[in-house]
Amino acid sequence: MIQHVEPEGPYVIGEALDEHGVDIDLRRIYRGDELPNDLEGFSGLVVMGGPMSVTSDAGFPTRRQELALLGRALEEHLPTVGVCLGAQLLAQAAGGSVYAGHGAEIGFGIVRLEPAAHDDYLLSSLLERQTVLHWHGDTFALPEGALRLCANDLYENQAFCVGGTAWGFQFHFEVDREAVYAFVDAFEGEVIASGFDPRDILAEAPESLGRLIDLREQVTTRFAFLVAAFQPVDDSLVQR
Repeated sequence: MIQHVEPEGPYVIGEALDEHGVDIDLRRIYRGDELPNDLEGFSGLVVMGGPMSVTSDAGFPTRRQELALLGRALEEHLPTVGVCLGAQLLAQAAGGSVYAGHGAEIGFGIVRLEPAAHDDYLLSSLLERQTVLHWHGDTFALPEGALRLCANDLYENQAFCVGGTAWGFQFHFEVDREAVYAFVDAFEGEVIASGFDPRDILAEAPESLGRLIDLREQVTTRFAFLVAAFQPVDDSLVQR
């Protein structure tokens, strides 16, 4: 699991993995933790958010290594989730493109499940409209072969699946009350500069987090099950 900045931790994703008996190897980039050179011995990959840009190494020394790890995860069909920045990294690693959006999207809002979501392992059976936490300015084009799972009127690519085992979520589904307060405290200046009021986000948090519970619990629990059950493919058994 890769964490880029202190406030954007794994939160409920980490809790679900722990409940399923998964040993979490958390690499905190902001503390100087090194990333593994490969994914041997790992049963899943989670890449969290952060204020960096996928399009530049500036302030993002691990960018190229993270893209390489995500590429390996796709090749090895490793259960993978990218959140916010992590979703953008996954999109680029899979062949998509990341670029500046037409405006910041910050605070609680609605996404709608697209038709492909109804057959998706993580999202099936959920209601069509879901409340989530947005916190991004950049966006991405879907990689070839990816399935769009969630959208809204501001940004059409809010969630996707690629390769059958890797999911990117532009929004934050993993958050709880602690996370919302940590985000607002750490990024208050960004919120205000983007034309939003941090007080509104905090005021909306109790009700919006209540609406987020079904999505959060289902996605984290089902993903944790995939990681706990993962068995690597034996290359010697693959016909060449």
